[in-house]
Amino acid sequence: MPHTVTGRFDGGSTYEVQITGDAHRPVIGAIRAAALVKLHAGQPISLTPTDPLRVAFGDDVGAVLAVLRHCTSVLAHSVRP
Repeated sequence: MPHTVTGRFDGGSTYEVQITGDAHRPVIGAIRAAALVKLHAGQPISLTPTDPLRVAFGDDVGAVLAVLRHCTSVLAHSVRP
């Protein structure tokens, strides 16, 4: 199930990506968002404020979404069947 995320970078520009769940190409749609996910791959991230840290990998949809939420302002998130 593809996840679609719309967000805004600190500078104000917006993006829309699909989280693929593929380790080699975790997001499709915005080069800058893809670079952020790649930059944080292998680093610990918390999915929610109360969850323990876990390592972010491109094939982990929850971790990719957590990276986007941590690094940008996520405006909308939807899951399409």
